Amino acid sequence: MSDVPPSPIRVLVCDDQELVRTGYVTIFSAQPDMEVVGEAENGHAAVEAARRLRPDVVVMDIRMPLLDGIQATRQLAGPSAGEPPKVLVVTTFNVDAHVYDALRAGASGFLLKDAPPAELVNGIRTVARGEALLAPAVTRHLIGHYAEHLRPAESSRPAREDVVRALTPRELEVLRQLAEGLSNAEIAAELYITPETVKTYVSRILAKLALRDRVQAVVLAYRVGLASGTP
Repeated sequence: MSDVPPSPIRVLVCDDQELVRTGYVTIFSAQPDMEVVGEAENGHAAVEAARRLRPDVVVMDIRMPLLDGIQATRQLAGPSAGEPPKVLVVTTFNVDAHVYDALRAGASGFLLKDAPPAELVNGIRTVARGEALLAPAVTRHLIGHYAEHLRPAESSRPAREDVVRALTPRELEVLRQLAEGLSNAEIAAELYITPETVKTYVSRILAKLALRDRVQAVVLAYRVGLASGTP
């Protein structure tokens, strides 16, 4: 019996510049495993189109009229979103605050518009798999820069207790390593286990804490004071 080919990744392209949208559509449509299901030229249109078309991945610009990409991302993939798509933020603005705000809003990844086409295509595939598109070095830089903002207030202590109760000691250790920006291979080396075992632990952590990807896990670890840089 022949294998059934996997369904293509359904992509929604959101950018206020028609030329940019056309370029993305051309690149993504040429991929055998992708299907562009729609376009949007502003944040309101992006939210409406995503809810109507139900794409797997939304490629989202930050600077858009009517509703910016971060607000649109929050509506689509924030805490109140029921079945959110993956959001890949692609922007010309290489500003840490934009990365931080986008990830807090629910984005699964962040790329610059001058990234090579192959990197953009790989970014879509990465977030579609449920992985976060931030290299460990980027995570370390970002979290280190914003650690003061992420340190827990007294009111967040019950959340810390909930996390500690939900996870096993080994899962807590893996979460702390994630918060340091370590890759699966680096965590495996630190804990003397295999990368496949780390991947299993990460999946369990995300499931137990109802998180979509490892970036959300990193942010949560800092917010509840489980990372080494927090009190």
